[in-house]
Amino acid sequence: MYAIVKTGGKQYKAAPGDYLNIEKIEGEAGDKVELTAITVVDGANVVTDPAEAAKTKVEATIVEQFRGPKQLVFKFKKRKNYKKLQGHRQYLTRVQITAVGGEQA
Repeated sequence: MYAIVKTGGKQYKAAPGDYLNIEKIEGEAGDKVELTAITVVDGANVVTDPAEAAKTKVEATIVEQFRGPKQLVFKFKKRKNYKKLQGHRQYLTRVQITAVGGEQA
């Protein structure tokens, strides 16, 4: 059994025991969080209605808060001697999926 969860404007496939790197959510390591399911797949039974799938609980535990790799942003305009280099590191949260519906990891 697995679910497609939506968090931080992105969608992730979550099965019990999986580790996901998601957009930063508030909490300390060891805290339990609940994610919103938009699709649930249980063998041949597939629930695609987001309102119906949201009734399925997807529980996760925060493993750590960290920052992702540096992304370089380079801007320039040809023949104008304009160059600009910026770096960005996104704040991320690593979570472990502990349960999807009633199925435990």
